[in-house]
Amino acid sequence: MGRFRAILVLSAVIAACQTGVQQPVPTPTPSPSPHTTVADAVLQAGDPPTGLNRCAGSGPIDAYITNLQTSSPTLASRLNDQWQSLRTLGANAAAISLFTSDDSACISELASVSKSKSAAGLVVSFGDEGEADRAWQSGILGFVPPAPGELPPGLNRGTSTGLGLSSWTYDRTPVRLACWHKSVFVALVVLTNLDLPAFKAATAAVDARLN
Repeated sequence: MGRFRAILVLSAVIAACQTGVQQPVPTPTPSPSPHTTVADAVLQAGDPPTGLNRCAGSGPIDAYITNLQTSSPTLASRLNDQWQSLRTLGANAAAISLFTSDDSACISELASVSKSKSAAGLVVSFGDEGEADRAWQSGILGFVPPAPGELPPGLNRGTSTGLGLSSWTYDRTPVRLACWHKSVFVALVVLTNLDLPAFKAATAAVDARLN
């Protein structure tokens, strides 16, 4: 009986010791960083060369289209149709910014040839990376990636652009253009009458903000 009591006492002591041992606290899984907003990701004032002025209407694409309706209704209608098409592919937000040396270029179609210097950027966000990549392959605002293996002079596609696998660039003076998919975004940058270093700086600045 005495031995039985001793075992009970020893068991109680061991249980008390185990209860007092502090268990390790599990480390919480960090939440993923929120994606950059399209307004913050798109071409900013410090990205293009100096001497270019920001066009009125730059900002959310809906506001840009509304701003165009008076001065260029045909272009506004076409852009609205293109934006609605992107929304059917999963787009949930878009921002556009334009910088020009001449205000008349603010109401011109992207990549149109003129004597003005201009830099334009568009960033569209989607619900997930798959939607973004499918939209990129379908084309953004009428700019469709060239077919693999069919690259006439001035066109590049894929990693050789420096913007990832889902990317393409066009470089034929006076127009330089890049369109690429990264994360949940598709970005478009178009420069007219600006040199190659300015083009590379603008695309690199936008690309760095796409997370």
